[in-house]
Amino acid sequence: MDVLSLTRMPSFLKPEIPNCTSQCKRSLGHSSHVRASTRFPGELALTHKVLDETPLSDTFAWNNLIHTHLSNRDPGGALSIYHHMMMRGACPDRRTLPRVLTASRICGDLFLGKQIHGQAIKLGFFDEHYVITALIEIYGRLDGIEAGKWLFDKSPRRNSVAWTMILKLYLMENKPDLAINVFYQMVELNARIDSVVLITAAGACGLLKSVEHGRRVHDVARKFRLESDILVSNSLLKMHIDCERMKDARGFFNQMTTKDVISWTEIICGYVKKGEFNEALKLFRKMNMDGIKPDSLSVSSVLPACARTVAHKNGKEIHGYSLRNGMDNNLIVQNATTDMYAKSGLVDYALKVFERMKKRDVISWTVMILGFSLHGKGELGVELFCRMEKEQRVEADQFTYAAVLHCCTAACMVEEGKFYFNCIKEPNITHYALMVSLLARASLFDEARAFMEEHHIERHAEVLRALLDGCWMHHRRNIGKQIFEQLCDLEPLDAENYVLLSNWYSGNGKWDLVDKLRETIMGMGSKPKKAYSWIEFQNKVHVFGTRDISHPRSERIYTELQCLMKKMKAVAQRPASGFSFHGVDEEKECVQIGHSEMLALSFGLICTQPGATIRITKNLRMCRGCHDSTKLVSKIVEREIILKDPNCFHHFKDGFCSCRDFW
Repeated sequence: MDVLSLTRMPSFLKPEIPNCTSQCKRSLGHSSHVRASTRFPGELALTHKVLDETPLSDTFAWNNLIHTHLSNRDPGGALSIYHHMMMRGACPDRRTLPRVLTASRICGDLFLGKQIHGQAIKLGFFDEHYVITALIEIYGRLDGIEAGKWLFDKSPRRNSVAWTMILKLYLMENKPDLAINVFYQMVELNARIDSVVLITAAGACGLLKSVEHGRRVHDVARKFRLESDILVSNSLLKMHIDCERMKDARGFFNQMTTKDVISWTEIICGYVKKGEFNEALKLFRKMNMDGIKPDSLSVSSVLPACARTVAHKNGKEIHGYSLRNGMDNNLIVQNATTDMYAKSGLVDYALKVFERMKKRDVISWTVMILGFSLHGKGELGVELFCRMEKEQRVEADQFTYAAVLHCCTAACMVEEGKFYFNCIKEPNITHYALMVSLLARASLFDEARAFMEEHHIERHAEVLRALLDGCWMHHRRNIGKQIFEQLCDLEPLDAENYVLLSNWYSGNGKWDLVDKLRETIMGMGSKPKKAYSWIEFQNKVHVFGTRDISHPRSERIYTELQCLMKKMKAVAQRPASGFSFHGVDEEKECVQIGHSEMLALSFGLICTQPGATIRITKNLRMCRGCHDSTKLVSKIVEREIILKDPNCFHHFKDGFCSCRDFW
């Protein structure tokens, strides 16, 4: 860089060029990072004894000392070594300055970086690749990408490292579109494309979720014959997954000549995120069969696929694998295992894993607190939150507060919920909706309305649905009708709102209005969600719909249900009725004998041993009639029945439910 270039340089980027070596010494001596590192921990403390004995001409020795401090995460010590080097009059070379610039960047010392920049110009090292890249990085990170890009554009020499640095800086500032434009510029200028550049460009495409850009980057990788590089191929695989192109990702994965643990983990994680849990579990098994040993990240990625009632056996197997392979002390695996057990219906197992953890972070506590709320154990969740505040130096975040509010809602702990809500510095709509749900469940509808008006959240669908939950539980049909109408006004194109309103009319026997709404719903080109329930037996999942007769054992299933209905009548108990979230046709005649969860329950009773726990999952909320019927069945057959619906786990035992009839 010549003098003319310096005069045209923006003032914020002008380096401080020392007039003499003594001025540079003084500048380094005034650095707080240098003064703070006059003593070094451990073996590094011995290095200062040999500083005065190091030959001035032995630049390699000085560079090695600086590098040692950087490797040991002691950038202040590296700057201190450089200070001694300058004080003794030793001359730095092209390898010294990049390391010193790195130390300055880590310390966040832009002023010192400018001093080194000036020294690089004075010593004639500015056209060195490593110096240029280090300068671009320190300016880009500490002074903004524009400063780094200006320096890059004015650089006399650019290599792939400098190009890559610009790409990374744009990604750090969340500007993947500009990063990908720089990549295309590289291709047009015939700059050298290496694996690191491609990995960075693929990451930019993933952030943009752009299929078109992804294909172009993949074509470049193929053109430069880098597609087979394992690092590049893994990045391309992740790019396809991030662009939500699982079919393309699977096709590319199958074509990969070499696969490592990262490749397998990426594709497994992709299927889990997409909700294709069975495929994720199949791949995990195949990974083992192909001789690739899963690591802690692989295990923590596949465990969410087991966080379902029908997959709890798979979860136990993977937990056993983690124990046998020494992953039981890995915090990420422990958190994922706790979450898996809580969401698969085994909250007691989740608690055992949690209690055995030697170290816990905020995620550990949040997962366990939320697990208690899912299983109707809100009081235990609140107790655990209090224990977290007393025992651990863990600060609750917005997710932890949401979890404890869930617990307060599940246990109807109104005062505690108000207290924790007021502890949240910046509540979001989820927190507001949870508070409304808590007040509505406690039948405090006037207070809930006042709360909504105070915080100006009356026109949020999530909040209105939370209020609607309370109306459903307490049979407040007049308020419920008003909320339905508000939802339809707020979201006129959401057919589910009309389904809810139609269910309300059917619950009141207003079939003329039901028929009109059915026409409206059909005119919108939408159909109500069908209710399905499923149960696992002998490693096979059996799925039932409403009034389903397709199962091979349907005759026996309905016979068993008829017998149960007679037994329920014998104890003079009649299941309640009430509107719910099924389709209109399913609710028109709320005959529990044909509802999907009752069919699954009957199948479980005839197929499992007496006394065995029955585990069922349903895609829609239980209707009140089925809920009351299942409570009676649990008492009659003397079994525990665990049913998971979108709201919570229902643990039916001895005629009672863990949700306390609030769900």
